[in-house]
Amino acid sequence: MKSGFRAALLLVSFFCASRLVAQDEMRSVWDGVYTQEQSQRGQSAYKAGCASCHGDTLKGAGEAPALSGITFISNWNGLPLGDLYERIRRTMPQDNPSRVTRQEKLDVLAYILSVNQFPNGRTDLPHQPELLKLIRIEANKPEAKK
Repeated sequence: MKSGFRAALLLVSFFCASRLVAQDEMRSVWDGVYTQEQSQRGQSAYKAGCASCHGDTLKGAGEAPALSGITFISNWNGLPLGDLYERIRRTMPQDNPSRVTRQEKLDVLAYILSVNQFPNGRTDLPHQPELLKLIRIEANKPEAKK
């Protein structure tokens, strides 16, 4: 076997194996990915920095989209939580995204999950965006793995 072909075969094998590992590491918002305390911090941060545009009940106001309810969930269903976090991190609040810290944005994200009735857990949302990408937003609770 030629070394170039062997290297390509190894690369393909590694890629396939890493995809399987990544699929096994995927979690769901139904797995309790934030804490109640983080959600409470997020509620305070939301009221201070988000409610004026998105409304007190997260139902949206004017051009600001809803952050709760059927439309919100269907728009994000099947996507990684990291995508929603990145949208918040880069663009919110619209007048000055750097005014709100990354931690406050994670806390607001926990509050959004709480309002959408996803269960809380024992650990705060991770700070690393790549770990948030391993948490999938799912409208319906997945069946338990066997």
